[in-house]
Amino acid sequence: QVQLAESGGGSVQAGGSLRLSCAASTGTTLRSMGWFRQAPGQEREGVAIVYVPNDVTYYADSVKGRFTISEDTKNTVSLLMTNLTPEDTGMYYCAADRWLKYPPSPTDFEYWGQGTQVIVSS
Repeated sequence: QVQLAESGGGSVQAGGSLRLSCAASTGTTLRSMGWFRQAPGQEREGVAIVYVPNDVTYYADSVKGRFTISEDTKNTVSLLMTNLTPEDTGMYYCAADRWLKYPPSPTDFEYWGQGTQVIVSS
């Protein structure tokens, strides 16, 4: 069973930055890996995904220009979130799949982390 270990998150004021990291416990290449988020009362949405081996990236329109996802090492990704706003508040989940899943849908990804909370205060 593949496990995703998340780190990062926390509380920050609007305009601040946070970095999330996620590492998968498998040697099998995960071709889709990244982050979804879910705000209270909202559906889970794809935020940023990186697709290997070509490092193609997907970003939600709401985070383009502010968030940057990167594959640090095989099956390890990080998400740098800058210029955060209260609308970015939510539970952030690392997700991964062995196959290319584009556009990202929460029903398509096989592996999930426990989630890490991000709170942005105004």
